[in-house]
Amino acid sequence: MPRSIPVLFIHGLWLHSASWQPWIDLFRREGYDPSAPGWPGDPDTVDEARQNPESIADHGIDDVVDHYAAIIRGMDTPPILIGHSFGGMIAQKLLGQDLAAAAVAVDAAQIKGVLPLPLSALRATLPVFKNPANRHRAVSLTAEQFRFAFGNALSQEESDALYARWAIPAPGKPLFEAAAANFNPHSPAKVDTANSGRGPMLLMSGGKDHTVPETVTRATLKQYRHSEAVTEFMTFPDRGHSLTIDSGWHEVADAALAWLGRQNLETPR
Repeated sequence: MPRSIPVLFIHGLWLHSASWQPWIDLFRREGYDPSAPGWPGDPDTVDEARQNPESIADHGIDDVVDHYAAIIRGMDTPPILIGHSFGGMIAQKLLGQDLAAAAVAVDAAQIKGVLPLPLSALRATLPVFKNPANRHRAVSLTAEQFRFAFGNALSQEESDALYARWAIPAPGKPLFEAAAANFNPHSPAKVDTANSGRGPMLLMSGGKDHTVPETVTRATLKQYRHSEAVTEFMTFPDRGHSLTIDSGWHEVADAALAWLGRQNLETPR
């Protein structure tokens, strides 16, 4: 395949875009053209994000989609999208809008139509939902909350190290929007799951994920049953929500690379 194809990495809540750097280095070595621009309002560094949470606050799903859509429209070639958590939802929306060549959605946040809401997912997001005013604020996790939401499949030491390195405040608005999605016919969490002309998509899931349990990802897969486009599922049974940033990230990245290599993306869409 032409190795100049761009790859756009999209982070989710509570992680800085710089957490994609190992993936960027790997994909660049494989000949792709990778980048990981942050969400609207994201400062350039983890420290700046922690010091200026108000810059991140009150950005909703549509704001983030429009932000990345504008980046994509400035590219010469539709990119491959790789998104984690809410970044996985954003990737699905952009792919459904025919703005990407393909997408890999890793532990993607619930889209409209997905009904399972496991108790672990409620607990993982409780720091946001416990106060309705958090809809318009940026909310930080404690190291303990991060361990439950991200690092439950890791040692305490590794979870704490990832928290110290990558955790940043996150806007509460996307979580409130996703929670109300099935009651809102115009929800920003709605994805064009019936689009048969879009590029291929892979849904990846961590079997021990508390924040986006495998049942949620499997339910997401079912939402695409009316599309003839390639939609595949892959699970990592012993991994949690940290699977893109922890010591086992390479296995996930290699699997994404191998899957992309099978998708016949030689001709940009």
